[in-house]
Amino acid sequence: MKDNFSQKADEYAKYRPTYPPELFDYLDTLVTNKVNAWDCGTGNGQVARQLAKSFVTVYATDISKTQLENAHKAENIIYTVQPAEQTNFPDGLFDLIVVAQAIHWFDFDRFYNEVKRTAKKDAIICVLGYGMLQISEQIDEVISNFYKNVIGPYWDDERKYVDEGYKTIPFPFEEIQTPAFTNTKDWELDHLVGYLNTWSAVKHFINQNGYNPIDELRVQIEPHWAAEEIKPVSFPLLLRIGKI
Repeated sequence: MKDNFSQKADEYAKYRPTYPPELFDYLDTLVTNKVNAWDCGTGNGQVARQLAKSFVTVYATDISKTQLENAHKAENIIYTVQPAEQTNFPDGLFDLIVVAQAIHWFDFDRFYNEVKRTAKKDAIICVLGYGMLQISEQIDEVISNFYKNVIGPYWDDERKYVDEGYKTIPFPFEEIQTPAFTNTKDWELDHLVGYLNTWSAVKHFINQNGYNPIDELRVQIEPHWAAEEIKPVSFPLLLRIGKI
């Protein structure tokens, strides 16, 4: 698993969108026994925080110690630095396993073996993420051009799984058909810029070229976004759920 997110982990925690409560309400209907959940690739702990409201104990893992240092803390969340593909958890521990915006970085076969080992009988796995943001026709066009043509060559190969809506990842489980969810946040332009700066391809671009391409992107967006104006920013959720 690659670690693209230890740098500036505080910005990741501040600017990355959280997931809608409706999603977790839906997950609650699928899981009968809410004892132990595993939030794998937890990052800033935003999913662990929501799971902690329903489960007795949430085990949250990530390979980035820096991310975990910036994660939300709660008495029933246990954070540990561990790779997704090899953990120290005992067999048959989890009622629910969630991977949010991270599975495309994993070794699928090794991770799924770990899922099957650590899951209880009839446990649920939820693979979760979000697609390209949508704001307005003009702004979307500017960001799409930036995404494809400016930083396009700097995306890791694994990004293709996000672009394909997680439909092409292997998923060797009894799949459950899910409703569609969209996550909408009200942001100022500064927050959008902060979010875009967390993109791994932007970091790769800066490392190779010595300047931040977001500066020019902001100039292109500003004619469509007044100072201190708040706009709704929508993210279509990527969702695969199955019975283990």
